[in-house]
Amino acid sequence: MGGNIFGQIFRISTFGESHGPAIGVIIDGCPPGYSIDPDLIQKDLDRRRPGQSAIVTQRKEPDQVEILSGIFEGRTTGTPIAMVIHNADQKSKDYSHIKDQFRPSHADFTYQAKYGIRDYRGGGRSSARETAARVAAGAIAKQILARSGIETYAYTSQVGTVEIPPNTPIDRDVIERNPVRCADATTALAMESLIRDIRKQGDTIGGVVTGVILGCPAGLGEPVFDKLHADLGKAMLSINACKGFEYGSGFAGIALKGSEHNDLFEQLDGKVITTTNRSGGIQGGISNGMDIYFRCAFKPVATIMQDQASIDKSGQPVTVSGKGRHDPCVVPRAVPIVEAMAALVILDHLLRQQMIMATMG
Repeated sequence: MGGNIFGQIFRISTFGESHGPAIGVIIDGCPPGYSIDPDLIQKDLDRRRPGQSAIVTQRKEPDQVEILSGIFEGRTTGTPIAMVIHNADQKSKDYSHIKDQFRPSHADFTYQAKYGIRDYRGGGRSSARETAARVAAGAIAKQILARSGIETYAYTSQVGTVEIPPNTPIDRDVIERNPVRCADATTALAMESLIRDIRKQGDTIGGVVTGVILGCPAGLGEPVFDKLHADLGKAMLSINACKGFEYGSGFAGIALKGSEHNDLFEQLDGKVITTTNRSGGIQGGISNGMDIYFRCAFKPVATIMQDQASIDKSGQPVTVSGKGRHDPCVVPRAVPIVEAMAALVILDHLLRQQMIMATMG
């Protein structure tokens, strides 16, 4: 069965379930000789882990990464890198009541329809717990990209109807100083207040994560089906609860005329740049050297602490009761996942481009 592998040259394969013994990732195609700092891997995992603040799920997982292979004396060897994260705080009994029930807007029914069997404990493989493995792999990709001057970062730009006002300067320094990971301190307070209110109601709320890629050179991306923005879109939409992706001007661009939307070229200090960046750093599916920016929409978490009508495996009506530990808003913990997936896409395309240039001599 497919669907667990991502990338062409820098390829990752994740494994494990939410309430199994462990989750993990195998990276194949990582070039040899790169210095890797395990502390930076752990730092990103700590940003994603549950229980980190009062506005996220209170499942207590240390998410301590163990590197099993592929790194020797602090450097990549070129062989597969295997990393594992042991699950420590499973409470599978919290899910026994939905063993034969389908939770509204969850993957319970679709997994049952596809496989004829499902791991109902925390959603099994469909759980967002799987994304910890991606963050570990993405942390390695980020360290390799840094050697080429490429950086990915993300921040919360909207929760429900609360969003960073237009033309507000983005302050990267405050992103990790508030539990929402918003890039504006004032907006962050309003977002946190909203999430707390929603949680008290036993409900959930969605939001938007904005991603940015700095230092990406021109020329990354493959025509026709492996366009850079298409691969970024696939990466982001593969994240649990992500329901929408746009880059550059996105949907707002439809209100502009071509004369207003076009990015004009000029040369500055020997480098080709554009006077505006409504293209979002990508044209024709290939990076143009400008900053790449995109937005990811995340739906409200499906599990709510309220009773909901549904059916069981026999098709009989049931009432599904919300239990267990869940995020009232997934967005704060999605920020490092968005960064990781962006790094995986860019590194894979960078390696692909390097292969093309090598064949050209």
